[in-house]
Amino acid sequence: MITLGIYVVVWYYKIHKEMAELRRDPEAPVAGPLLVMVFLSWTGIAAIISFWRTGNRIKQSQEPAGLEGACNPVVAFLLNFVFGLGILYYQLELNKIATHYAQ
Repeated sequence: MITLGIYVVVWYYKIHKEMAELRRDPEAPVAGPLLVMVFLSWTGIAAIISFWRTGNRIKQSQEPAGLEGACNPVVAFLLNFVFGLGILYYQLELNKIATHYAQ
């Protein structure tokens, strides 16, 4: 609430940028998911689809890192109804990739 929701937008962009760099995929969407969340979130369904696809991208980013791809968009979607904890879940799943590469 302190950042008026701007941090979530910045976070959403940064995680997509990091996943694109991690996978070395120049065609991986970076700004597209952010634009969907910013301009089409009023539709509801566009934001849900974008958030769902983000979970699948995290899962696909975990597999080349040698992890089993444990990120589940269903869990994140359900956690959003509990104080918006879906974002925390996604960040914890991304942290697993960072921890793996740090070792």
